[in-house]
Amino acid sequence: MEIPDDLLYTEEHEWIRNVGDGLVRIGITDYAQDQLGDVVYVELPEVGKDVAKDDVLVEVESTKSVGEVYAPFAGKVNDVNQATSASPELVNQSPYEDGWLVVLSLADEMPADGLLDAAGYRDLTE
Repeated sequence: MEIPDDLLYTEEHEWIRNVGDGLVRIGITDYAQDQLGDVVYVELPEVGKDVAKDDVLVEVESTKSVGEVYAPFAGKVNDVNQATSASPELVNQSPYEDGWLVVLSLADEMPADGLLDAAGYRDLTE
């Protein structure tokens, strides 16, 4: 299972990459996509949508179940990865690169509380 050291993680199995200028890219972890199984549908939010912390941001449907991706912070949807709508298997094949889901513009500075570093996420999933 891949857990990149340069990302932050939530206990709900989302990963967060700070891309600068108050923007963060969000996706689901390798562990999460493995638990879901083959992803067959991704429902992305509209660009410009305001979200509160813990709002459902994305729905990911697999052959096993439907998973929800939660907003780890309050903000505004700045960008979505349309490629995952057309090719949902990208979430399985490349969860940290081609299978990213959303870019959020943060309402405030990114809080560190409640987030895990790679070591903490490894502890959670092992």
